[in-house]
Amino acid sequence: MATIVFYEKPGCANNARQKSLLLEAGHELIVRNLLETRWTADELRAFFGERPVSEWFNRAAPWVKSGEIVPEALDERTALVLMLEDPLLIRRPLLQVGDRREAGFDAERIHGWIGLAPAAAEVSNLEQCRRTEHCPTPAREDTA
Repeated sequence: MATIVFYEKPGCANNARQKSLLLEAGHELIVRNLLETRWTADELRAFFGERPVSEWFNRAAPWVKSGEIVPEALDERTALVLMLEDPLLIRRPLLQVGDRREAGFDAERIHGWIGLAPAAAEVSNLEQCRRTEHCPTPAREDTA
């Protein structure tokens, strides 16, 4: 089984479910706070691999939900700058095993990579926040 560095948003129900599935599969977790980690653009970029910029974003982030930030309209540099300014924009969890890094929790992809317990196949979307209607959208300050 793998030792996984798991970057989460503390208190996120989906991250809790994701960690549970990984633990049930026998993996060891080193849990870190995604929001308090001091990222560099290069470190953060390594988690996204060949995915398009639009897939780097947390779709439940207030700025994305409000339409103020449109991931499909951003280039790589701008996306990273925005994510470094506001880590809530980062798709989570971020996972690292050895030198390999991934963003998000696609159960099929993770199972092919490190293995998941059979129950993971029966779990619905593990990335979509079920409480987004309860999450207020704070006012965004211009940083330009």
